[in-house]
Amino acid sequence: MKQDSFESRLTKLSTEYEELITRKNVEELPGNGIFTRYKYPILTAAHTPIFWRYDFNETRNPFFMERLGINTVFNAGAMEFNGKYLVACRVESNDVKSFIAIAESDNGVDNFRFWDYPIVMPETDDPDMNVYDMRLVKHEDGWIYGLFCTERKDINAAPFDTSAANAQCGIARTKDLVSWERLTDLKTKSAQQRNCVLHPEFINGKYAFYTRPMDGFISTGTGGGIGWGMCDSIENAVIEDEILIDEKIYHTVKEVKNGLGPAPIKTDEGWLHLAHGVRKTAAGLRYVLYAFMCDLEEPSKVIYKPGGHFMAPQGIERVGDVSNVLFSNGWIAKENGDVFIYYGSSDTRMHVATTTVTKLLDYVKNTPEDAGRTAACVKQRVDFISRNLQEKPELAYFKNK
Repeated sequence: MKQDSFESRLTKLSTEYEELITRKNVEELPGNGIFTRYKYPILTAAHTPIFWRYDFNETRNPFFMERLGINTVFNAGAMEFNGKYLVACRVESNDVKSFIAIAESDNGVDNFRFWDYPIVMPETDDPDMNVYDMRLVKHEDGWIYGLFCTERKDINAAPFDTSAANAQCGIARTKDLVSWERLTDLKTKSAQQRNCVLHPEFINGKYAFYTRPMDGFISTGTGGGIGWGMCDSIENAVIEDEILIDEKIYHTVKEVKNGLGPAPIKTDEGWLHLAHGVRKTAAGLRYVLYAFMCDLEEPSKVIYKPGGHFMAPQGIERVGDVSNVLFSNGWIAKENGDVFIYYGSSDTRMHVATTTVTKLLDYVKNTPEDAGRTAACVKQRVDFISRNLQEKPELAYFKNK
């Protein structure tokens, strides 16, 4: 069998890589009026630089083989920085270790290119086994914070249990997204923490956190819901009192667990939130995104909570390493009101959807809440249909029934 030469493989792979990186994304219209999806994922494993994966020395790698493979790219924090759209992605190697790497784009929807090096995150005295799902928050104290899940082996697990883990909220800060200062992990009274988010402003001089208290690595147990707590110091963040502001609820999109996505967007009418909700299905857990809004002066008080999901996996988004999952921990709100929502699908790839603050406010304020049970939901829909047919009677298909 004829073997491609080192140089021919390098040339072919480099050409294909540039074609992928520079491909123009396309809006999927007409959409649902709330947001606009795009045809192509913005980032996949194939978007990671070739020099991350292949040894470029012909003597060491005569067949130009992939030496350090990348499995997936997903769940990215996001922010606007120096005029660029930046996403801080969770990149998982073939060895299932995750790290955070930043990619940038000029327009936020395509042509994302990774920085040459991933983030070199300092460790605490208790080294992380795995770090992932970073939220980027520009705080009014002048720092950019990265909050992420730090996972370590559960030392209290049975000797034969090699999958039991302990998850906590890691905290680091930076001015340039290159050099990071690692702070102590967030401490709360909950056994474990995941999907923690820093509120971007001080509340009565204190740092405020959205938390997700959990009894175990997988099970929320008694702590099911999005929590809220405050602390005096970010360098040694300790939350003494943690309350639930958005609980998980039976037979809803958040019946198993829920957690906040990115830091909220501040508007004149309140704080806009994007979160993920999880429910059980015959095919396993299903992750969707939902939205709600909190009071402007009391950010721990939910004032609008539309029923059902805001966004659910469709098409190829449903397929991947962990199927039927949408997860978002990053969005960017522009000064002109445009909003870029970055979301991962099935723990495999990154996508973008675009909308506006005006549309999001309309959605959270005017979308009905979950009516609670089938009979109430049917009445809600019948009333909705009746109003529409009173407005447009010519739309009725069966006018005599």
